[in-house]
Amino acid sequence: MVSRLARLVVCAAVVAGAGLGLATPAAAVADGNPVPEGQYRFAVKLTMTDIPRPDGTRYDSSCTAALVSPWWVITAGHCFHDPNRNPVSGPVPYATTATVGRADLANDTGHVVDVVSVQQAPTGDIAMAKLAAPVNDVTPVRVSSTAPKVGDVLRITGWGKLKGTDTVPSTHLQTGLVKVSSVAAVTAGVKGYFPAPTTSACEHDSGAPYFAEPQHRPVLVSVESTGPTCPHAQEETTTRVDPLYGWVKATLLT
Repeated sequence: MVSRLARLVVCAAVVAGAGLGLATPAAAVADGNPVPEGQYRFAVKLTMTDIPRPDGTRYDSSCTAALVSPWWVITAGHCFHDPNRNPVSGPVPYATTATVGRADLANDTGHVVDVVSVQQAPTGDIAMAKLAAPVNDVTPVRVSSTAPKVGDVLRITGWGKLKGTDTVPSTHLQTGLVKVSSVAAVTAGVKGYFPAPTTSACEHDSGAPYFAEPQHRPVLVSVESTGPTCPHAQEETTTRVDPLYGWVKATLLT
């Protein structure tokens, strides 16, 4: 398994060439499909700059997230950390922007908004980040209050790499389908389903939403945490949102 740290660490050469990275964020959902402009507009690209290392050097990176209210996005907790990679709450530890409502970075649709603060969940690899201004023209994804079941089909959207050997982030949002393969207390394992058994999250997909689509109304089930080098047909670990439903709703009021 590739650890959360491995998904986040970016070498200096990659950063210099890419100008981005937080898992080495790069192309987005290995063996998936590009998202047409206008679909899944709640999918968010988080771009971080000047992230400090223990030796005093800095680098840039990125994660994926989902809009859950006009003011808030949800992502992986490990996307916001101190120089020693301990998750942090409070003011954002480094400059972070959220690109919302845009499937292709070459377009000017949607919004680019600063992120001002972050709240780590009381359990699991989840955090919520508050925007500097509300995004009122994008419908947020609903948050599930019920546990997933083995065999459920979920969709992922992400801004990560297309394959583990890529060195630069994708400029186009990607998507694919997975099946729930295991359910634990705060996590759900998933495996690739469509368009291939190797459809899988990749570096920089950290925090990517996994959601059900009943009656074409997306419902967030979990967010990307960690997994093997992509593409792969093995199990990916995601963090469920339903055990945190009360915390999410309370955070939205702050």
